Amino acid sequence: MAWQQSKSPPAANSSPPPAPTTVISLDEDLLREIFLRLPSLPSLVRAALSCRTFLSAVRSSPAFRRSFREAHLPPLLGLFFDPEVPSIPAFAPLRRRADPDLAAAVRGADFFLTRLPADDDTFPGWAIEGCCDGKVLLQNCSLEQFAVYNPLTQALDLIPVPPDKIFDDSRGDAKYVGCYILSSEESSEPLCLVYTCHDKSRARAAVFSSESREWQIFPWSEAVTPLPEDEHWLKVGTLVNGFVYWIHTKEAYIFVLNTTTLHFSQMDLPPALVARDLIFRVGETKDGKPCIVCPIDFEFFVWVRGAEDDGIERWIFDQRFPLEKIVEVTKSTLVDHGDLKVVATIGGFVYFSTMETFLDSHKSSWFMSLCMETGELATLFRRRFDGHPHPYIMAWPPSLIGNQVHPQLEGA
Repeated sequence: MAWQQSKSPPAANSSPPPAPTTVISLDEDLLREIFLRLPSLPSLVRAALSCRTFLSAVRSSPAFRRSFREAHLPPLLGLFFDPEVPSIPAFAPLRRRADPDLAAAVRGADFFLTRLPADDDTFPGWAIEGCCDGKVLLQNCSLEQFAVYNPLTQALDLIPVPPDKIFDDSRGDAKYVGCYILSSEESSEPLCLVYTCHDKSRARAAVFSSESREWQIFPWSEAVTPLPEDEHWLKVGTLVNGFVYWIHTKEAYIFVLNTTTLHFSQMDLPPALVARDLIFRVGETKDGKPCIVCPIDFEFFVWVRGAEDDGIERWIFDQRFPLEKIVEVTKSTLVDHGDLKVVATIGGFVYFSTMETFLDSHKSSWFMSLCMETGELATLFRRRFDGHPHPYIMAWPPSLIGNQVHPQLEGA
């Protein structure tokens, strides 16, 4: 009979083999270290919504969200182009084949604004007021409504315009000068709008809250000095970190609204910009400070609002960016480009275009961005400059910030 060797029985005190380590078993600190290496916010959203463990790691740490924002480019998804005549704005998406999650976010969003109501489908009559924290603010004069719409979530809020009494006691004809969304990605406060108008020398604001569903109208401001000569004495305003800034059409100052106190004030221009026929707007640095970016002969000159040694806040010249190198990217000449136009400065990025369309309406302009921190120049796309452009930057979804549970994870 053949001899067979039998296996010896396991020792009584031997320990079972260790359980395999899985991603789910990692603690939240390690998960967040992994998530920081994802290429973009759309990639993080996709990962976080895959299970409760991942979602909790993102949602429970404001510090992680700050680190993620600092380590990644703003998730610009494209630009809306608002036509001169109210209709439906066009959207030009940013194409980045290297980031499929960003492309998927664009494909899944309603950038055609199909949920907006209209009396006439052939002429909807909507015009964009601005984009803020992933929301698009639009106005429809025939419907006497504002719309706050998130194309990614398709959340829509329709808001009536303020009552006519906002124009009561005006000195001469009162003019509408803009409406702005007051919100924050990290805040769960109700949606608020601030509506502004001015008469011959004063301004007024009204605030709408989604909680009360009513407009609160505030008193007229003190008259500005010197008194304006033109009835249209303010240019388009810009909301930066809770303040609205309007450049005066003729005088050397900026008109400012503090949206917390609803107080209007005047602010001097940088001395280098006084009495010069230049086009510029107030924007925002990476850390939220007001800045002015002014194009002069294919250079960007930047001033930042801050305090010097004397403790007094003023415009401080920060840096200049020579941009003649754009000809290497566009394979054109500076003469072909004509000039540069700043579209917006958001989060430390200057979004701008060349001016070919203004020289020849059949030609396309180049749309680009400049990072003020690194000086890096990036090409967005080429198209005709046929409307007022508004950069659309993806916001953090509320489900990654607050205590809301994403519907896909209910019961998971």
